[in-house]
Parts: sequence; C-alpha cells; structure tokens
Amino acid sequence: MAVLECTPRSTSPASAVSRADVISALSYALDITEGQPEGHAAKSCLIAMRLAEEIGLTPDERSALFYGTLMKDAGCSSNAAKVCALFGADDREIKRTFKINDLTKKANALSYMFRHVAPDQSPLARAAKVLALMFQPSAGRDLIQTRCSRGADIAAKLGFPAETADTIRALDEHWDGGGEPFGLRGEQIPRLGRIACLVQTVEVYFSTYGLAAALQMANERSGQWFDHDLVKALLSIQHDTAFWQSLDTPNPRLTLAAWEPEGQRQWVNDEQLDVIAEGFADVIDAKSPWTSRHSHGVAAATTGILEVMGYDSDQRRYWRRAALLHDIGKLGVSNTILDKPGKLTAEEFTQMKGHVSHTRRILRLVPCFNSFADVAAAHHEKLDGSGYSLGLTANELTREARVLCVADIFDALSAKRPYRDRNLSMDEVFQIMGREAGPKICPEAFEALQCHVARQASASDAVIGPDEEQLLLSLHG
Repeated sequence: MAVLECTPRSTSPASAVSRADVISALSYALDITEGQPEGHAAKSCLIAMRLAEEIGLTPDERSALFYGTLMKDAGCSSNAAKVCALFGADDREIKRTFKINDLTKKANALSYMFRHVAPDQSPLARAAKVLALMFQPSAGRDLIQTRCSRGADIAAKLGFPAETADTIRALDEHWDGGGEPFGLRGEQIPRLGRIACLVQTVEVYFSTYGLAAALQMANERSGQWFDHDLVKALLSIQHDTAFWQSLDTPNPRLTLAAWEPEGQRQWVNDEQLDVIAEGFADVIDAKSPWTSRHSHGVAAATTGILEVMGYDSDQRRYWRRAALLHDIGKLGVSNTILDKPGKLTAEEFTQMKGHVSHTRRILRLVPCFNSFADVAAAHHEKLDGSGYSLGLTANELTREARVLCVADIFDALSAKRPYRDRNLSMDEVFQIMGREAGPKICPEAFEALQCHVARQASASDAVIGPDEEQLLLSLHG
C-alpha cells in the first residue's frame, strides 16, 4: 500500500471547514485516552445540546457548552502516567472503569481498588499497592485537578471562551460538594459544568448498559452528583425516541453539525489550524514524561530539514502540522508500555506498533488534516521495508514521509528515555543515524538534518530570543 502524495492546499474560510468538524474528529483521540469507545465525547456533546434545548440556554451558552463537552477530556493525558504508577495498571482501563463506579463511597472505593489495582502482580504486592493508595487520600483529588486544570488551559490556548474552560475545570464537581477537585457545592459549580458532569456520565451508562440504566443512574444520583433540576430536564426527554436512536450510530459526529448553535458556527483559517495542531501536540506530549516535548521537537526538526531542502514557508507550515500530530495514536497506548524501563515483550511491541494505525485512522477523520494522514502514520516505515506498520519500501514513501522518519528518530535519540541510562551526545546521535542512512533512512533528509543542526549551532553563538532558544532546546535535547 503506497503512501499517498499530499499537496498543501488552502485552509481559508472559503474551504468551508468548520472548527466543529475539526475538533469533533480530534475528540476521538481524547476518547481512546480515556479508555472510551470512539464517539464518547461527540455523544456527550449531543446529549448536552438536547438538554440545552430543553432548558433554554442562550446561543452563546450553547456554543460554550458544545465545545466544553467536545474538549472535556483535553487534559486526560496529563495524569495518565500518574494513574498508571499509582494503580500499577493500564491507565486506560482505570479511567474507563472510573466512569461506571461511584467511588465517592468508601466501601465502593475499597472494593474497586482490590479489583483493579496491580492486576498482574502477586496477591501480596497487590495488597501493598492498595495499602499505599489508602495512605494517599489526596491522590484522587490531585489526579482530577491535574486533568481538569490542564484541559481548561488547553481550551483557553485553542481560543475558546472562558465559559468553555470553566466547564472543563468543573467537570468532576458534584452537586452535594462531594466531587473534585475543589469540592464545590450546588450553584457554586458553573451551570455548564453541572451539565457536562451529568451528560458525560449518562453517555457512558447509555453506551454500556442502555437508556433505562442511564436514566436510573441519573435519578439515583440526583441531588448528590447531579443538579436535581437538570436530572428532571433529562427525564423529560426520555421519550424522544428519535434523539436517543440518533446516538446509537457508528459515527455520531455526522449529526453534530445540526446541533451546533445557529449563528455560532466558525470557519478555520491557517492560524487557527496551527493553534489546534499545537494544542493537540501538547495533549500528545503530556501522555508520558519521557515525551514531554517530542511532538514539538519533531516539528522543529521537520521544518528545519524542509527549509534546507528548499520548501517554501507555506509548505513547511503544512508539514509542521503533520509532524505535530504524527504521534496522536500514542494516546491509545497504555503508559504501562510507553513508560516501561525495560525491553517490551512481543505482545507489548505489537500494541506499541498499533499507535500508527490509530494516527492514520484519527487524522483521516479530520478535515484539513486528512490529506497528510498517511504520511504522518508512516514515521516508522523504513526504505528497506523493515519498518511498521505497513512495511512500505523506498518507492512507496514520499519525500515528506522520509523527512518525518528522520526527524522522529533524531528527536527520540536526542531526548531522555526510560530505557537509556544517559543522554546521547550529538556526535553519538549522528553516528547512530549515519549507520542507518541509505539502507533504512533517507540519506538526503539525514544530510539536510545535519546541515540544519549546524546552522542552529552557529545561530546559538549569536544573541537569540526566547523563540529561537526554545527551538534549540527542542533540537539538542
């Protein structure tokens, strides 16, 4: 299967690509980070819009809620490594089961820990892990605060209004004050946050157990987790059969456009696409402490190589987005694998290799990004066909795919990793890459990389500003 040629094209408002279409597609990456089926955020958004219609929210409120529910899990990757370390388990499985258990009750929480903590370890090791968690009563609050605060920050970075960020920040607060991270109570919780808390839980129960179970759960937690007036509004739409049937589809995104508030639809331009790519690169890089700047580092190396090769500024801008998003599929890989200090087993390596398939599938959903999906997903392919996941060979790899592969290897070798005792020097990095140039990686791209790094080294001798300094740091690890 050949990688498709990709040509930069206009992303102006005239191209009729809405911000909602881009964000709703990218929300699928957030779903898999949370251990949810793809479409969880989109369905939560649809329930929120139907509820907003029922209670009469203004168009501005609906728009803030629309993006607040689509982006509600933007901070979910930021606590993944900590979740994995605390529970000794797959972070995605812990996050998934969190949503279908009421852990505000101590008996439930203890039972949950015994069932889910360190599942692959001995009974004694599991008991020790549970005991350690019991002596860290603030651990759950810290995890939620990290997630919600980080998600709100990313929403603000993407240019959403304060009401959207506030919705995400208050996502896990409960009506009776028993939620996290701040223990807000009743109307102290922003109204849109109360709605988001309700609809995300309803969606999980609806998709897992069906509508009747979802409504029963909401009714049982009315006045505890949820605003009782919102639960009443939810129960009042239970007989809207057409709406609930519209949720039970393989691709709920297709119906989202009809629910975006009238007059609030926005079209993306180049600047906004750059910001979206950068924001989701932050989400990707937050998944593991070992890759905290990887996406940005690969983007910097990619644009540097392309500049040496003679690509103009518009072309470099286009391929920079591909580089920023090349690892979006890693959001679907457990941190038990991403952060493992030793060698991966064959099964673990198979799961790791699956991240490129996630990348390809997610980016193909995204208007303006789908044209580089195959190139972004080819960053582990090699000229001799020994790479993954498609085993492409030299004549099947575009020039840009070859560049992205070189940039990815360069940043990975330059950075800290859990399986290396020390950082590699630049000479060592180039020696390792030099042995691969020709048989496995593109010699032209490798030569351009060396030229780019030399230019940056020269520039470092001059007075440089903060932007240039950050670029150098990302290049030199």
